[in-house]
Amino acid sequence: MSWRAGTSSYFYSFCTMPVTPFSSNRPKHVHAKSSNAQDFIDHLIKEDIISAQEAKDAINESNRLGRPIEAILIDRQSLTEEEMLSEKGAFLDIPWRAISSEYKIAEAVISQIPEEAAKIYKIVPLSRDGNNVEVGMINPEDVHAQEALQFIAARGNFIPKKILISSKSYENIIRQYRSLGGEVTEALSELEQEIKIEGGALPATRAARTVEAILEEEAPIVKMVSVIMRHASEGGASDIHIEPLADRLRVRFRMDGILHTSILLPINVHPAIVSRIKILSNLKIDETRLPQDGRFHAVIDGREFDFRVATFPTANGEKVTIRVLDPTTGVRALPELGLTGRTLEIMEHGIKKPYGMILISGPTGSGKSTTLYALLKILNKEMINIVSLEDPIEYTIDGVNQSQVHEEIGYTFASGLRHILRGDPNVIMVGEIRDSDTAKLAVHAALTGHIVLTTIHTNSATGIIPRLVDMGVEPFLIPSSVAVGMAQRLLQRLCNNCKRTFVPEPKVVAMLERELKSLPEKERERIPKDGYKLWVAPGCDKCAGQGKKGRIGIYEAFDMTSEMEKIIVTETTEGNILKEANRQGMVSMLQDGLLKALEGQVSLE
Repeated sequence: MSWRAGTSSYFYSFCTMPVTPFSSNRPKHVHAKSSNAQDFIDHLIKEDIISAQEAKDAINESNRLGRPIEAILIDRQSLTEEEMLSEKGAFLDIPWRAISSEYKIAEAVISQIPEEAAKIYKIVPLSRDGNNVEVGMINPEDVHAQEALQFIAARGNFIPKKILISSKSYENIIRQYRSLGGEVTEALSELEQEIKIEGGALPATRAARTVEAILEEEAPIVKMVSVIMRHASEGGASDIHIEPLADRLRVRFRMDGILHTSILLPINVHPAIVSRIKILSNLKIDETRLPQDGRFHAVIDGREFDFRVATFPTANGEKVTIRVLDPTTGVRALPELGLTGRTLEIMEHGIKKPYGMILISGPTGSGKSTTLYALLKILNKEMINIVSLEDPIEYTIDGVNQSQVHEEIGYTFASGLRHILRGDPNVIMVGEIRDSDTAKLAVHAALTGHIVLTTIHTNSATGIIPRLVDMGVEPFLIPSSVAVGMAQRLLQRLCNNCKRTFVPEPKVVAMLERELKSLPEKERERIPKDGYKLWVAPGCDKCAGQGKKGRIGIYEAFDMTSEMEKIIVTETTEGNILKEANRQGMVSMLQDGLLKALEGQVSLE
């Protein structure tokens, strides 16, 4: 079968090679008759840890039962498991470690050694630090396990560091191989059996068939889709991309803003997987020529998730993009998102005003909605009526009247905003200003005494005003309606566990001094007093060897002043607005990012 999961594809060719390590005649355990095992027993006798008689009895029982002699000695209480591991580690010059049942290994780390190899040779990955991978081994002296590890490390381009572990520790880790690859493998095997029963063809999917028939006939496909959704939600992925390539189907997860290939499937399962997702999303399964949008809800391991689905026809077939939304995720405070200093002051001052618009700009996926929710959390009080229009509702906030727009039935941001204004609101959140009608209505709402929180697509904070004018808002209305304009982007955080400082090159220091020289005096306090130092994170087990964990925002913001009002009414250009914003002491996104790099929150790159 031409498929692979995670990084284990290379192992398939190794598994099918007629080489000695895979001989069915080799022993599964290293018994006393092995010269290495006998040498270790001799060592234990020499060190007076066990007696010669104890060794003889254990050897006889090991040969009779086919169990490792170390396990026999522990069962007979000749020595404890800890003493056994300590002595064996010292004898083999390999460190030993006990692995608890709570020890979790990142998927990127555990995929370094395929499940087949882990089960056959009793070797499991423990952690990764840069190019070095710690590998737990029950029998480090097993020559077959050593050969297999060397092969896997060479193909996986990592340096293995052997760690001696107990059988119990090994079991704690092998249970974690119930992974995306393993579960999809199982579903593919079931599908293969169905294909054989059907006479060599994948069960057809037709619009005329009932939903029940499809669910019953294509159970492995249902399982496969379910496993993909579960692993995406459990892993904290924000998006799932299911993409047909020329000869295979690629599934990618977006983690912390970066797409990672999670699994490759046979191309012949593509129509069935897309049909299953369409059924869940209530889309037309026989329409493959036009893009479609839908959504569905699912409970995964007791947690509720919403999935927003978009299909898109490509040369190789329909691509499916799924946004993973967790409505129960806690809303964070502004400082937790990365707002500090002057920018934080502007935002906190803006939401204290009795009315006015707070506009947040940035590209798709830059965290604008998360910032809006943080503002709602501050404003959410019993004496205030808050109403929101969203597409979709990403987080649920108790006390806020949240409404989902449905453009397919005519319930748009503009039409919803007209109805909201009749409902006695104090605070209005509009998910996005997409058109002229929504822009004009939002300005009208701000002018009539409401606080309006919304987002708009521009490249910078100073581009917000020209964008509103371009959407048909009269310039003389903007100063009275707009309170704050802010732009933001998301950067990957450095892993706190493995990050470390280094002194940058002189040309980098010169660049930092040039870019930061215009900072307001108060913001310059964030620059370290002991000189410019940057940070790097090589990767560790807590960040799956990536060096990054989570994301943080960088921001720039301005507020409305009398000088800004004159510029907007007389000469609305982004350059003039930028001059006034700089006069206010605005910290640009670049400067905010450089300060966060000096603070060790992000890398300079």
